[in-house]
Amino acid sequence: MHQIVTKQVDSSRRWWVLAIVVAAQFMFGVDAFVVNVAIPTIAVELKASPAEIESIIAIYLIAYATLVVTGGRLGDIHGTKNIFIAGVLGFTLTSLWCGLAQSGAELIIARLAQGATAALMVPQVLATLHLLFTDGQRNRAFAIYGIVLGLAGAAGFLLGGLLVTLNLAGTGWRAVFFVNVPFGLAIAAAAWRIMPSVPRRSGTRLDIKGSVVLFAGLLCLIGPLLFGHDVGWAPWLWAVIGSGAVILAAFLKLEHAVARAGGMPLIDLMLLADAAFLRGLGAAFFFFFANLSFYLVMTLFMQRGLNIPPLAAGMAFIPLALAFVVASRHSGVRARHRGTKVLLEGCVLQIAGLAALALVAGFVDAPSPRLLALTMIIFGYGQGLVMAPLSGVVLSTVKPVAAGSASGIYGTTAQIGNAAGVAAIGAVFFAVEAVQSARAGFFVSLALFVTLIMACIAFVTWMRRASASS
Repeated sequence: MHQIVTKQVDSSRRWWVLAIVVAAQFMFGVDAFVVNVAIPTIAVELKASPAEIESIIAIYLIAYATLVVTGGRLGDIHGTKNIFIAGVLGFTLTSLWCGLAQSGAELIIARLAQGATAALMVPQVLATLHLLFTDGQRNRAFAIYGIVLGLAGAAGFLLGGLLVTLNLAGTGWRAVFFVNVPFGLAIAAAAWRIMPSVPRRSGTRLDIKGSVVLFAGLLCLIGPLLFGHDVGWAPWLWAVIGSGAVILAAFLKLEHAVARAGGMPLIDLMLLADAAFLRGLGAAFFFFFANLSFYLVMTLFMQRGLNIPPLAAGMAFIPLALAFVVASRHSGVRARHRGTKVLLEGCVLQIAGLAALALVAGFVDAPSPRLLALTMIIFGYGQGLVMAPLSGVVLSTVKPVAAGSASGIYGTTAQIGNAAGVAAIGAVFFAVEAVQSARAGFFVSLALFVTLIMACIAFVTWMRRASASS
């Protein structure tokens, strides 16, 4: 199928296709950050409770993480192009719904729908890159993808503050959602005209039971981790997490039963036999565990520990984001010459950046936002070296026919890591802060980040051994 798709798209046109799909990825990435800036205004206007406010942020991540595998499989079944366009249009409509919401509860439901439609759209991005680009071009394509990831974070912080401040046509915070409408429609129209049609798997259907069980299992596993600190980590919370693990184990048994019955499991069970792919997922999990949680801890430390104003704290992340973009651009070239070693180099740089932050926080009583911003550049550059090529490396052992399923599994792993990291490390920070100080919580969190990145190094090394032996 890879050869068929490649023949359909000439060399110049495939870069236009890349521009379309990464534009959708950019829109998704911006929405993951932009709400954080607008949330205080939303809370006042909608009279939303603290629980509703946290749900508005978390439900988007939960919906995406629990349904992204389904989105990848739908791309395999019904065609990447069809599902991508459906996802973009759905994301556009649900963004409009978010902007029109009249209560906190309605906005939560709209954000749930927005995350679900993103789960249709985003897996097709990696699948398209995997299908359209040869080995020689893939590193460059994934480097561009990594740049977009970096820019989306910075743009989310800046765009949110700008739109809320400008209050365009009196829309206030609603503009952060309305802005998706014209861009989403333009992306869908361009995709309809330019994207190639990928051959479908004839005679296949969606594993509905598997989708429901996977949704329930991941929701039980992720939800308590995100909301645990609100209920004081009550005993029943751990029972819910345990039930999530049991449901996921049942999901795997169900998938094997579907395969034995001659059906089409939601995930390609052959992927579970790929040692390099599984070890790559382990590396991704630990990398993303230390990803969003780092930004959370840094924000809490700056605002609660150093009393830095929110706007100045947000601006401190801009140099990091730019360093991430530069590293993403460099990583493609480095990956072609050094292979997976670039991942190890990026991890080492992240550890160096964390050590530099520890030194600054330890020897400077009140480090300025500028000093912290300059120090975080090291971490941001290392993170860009890892994130940009990581998905390509993990998917490199996967056959093109399973690209959608594999990218969906990768996306789920990344979001589970993000969600678990925010909940777990956030809880550690708050616990230490309550007993000692925000600075002490920051140091403990930095130590955890180093441990997680070292685990990522171990899995990358393990993955390289599996690839070499296959």
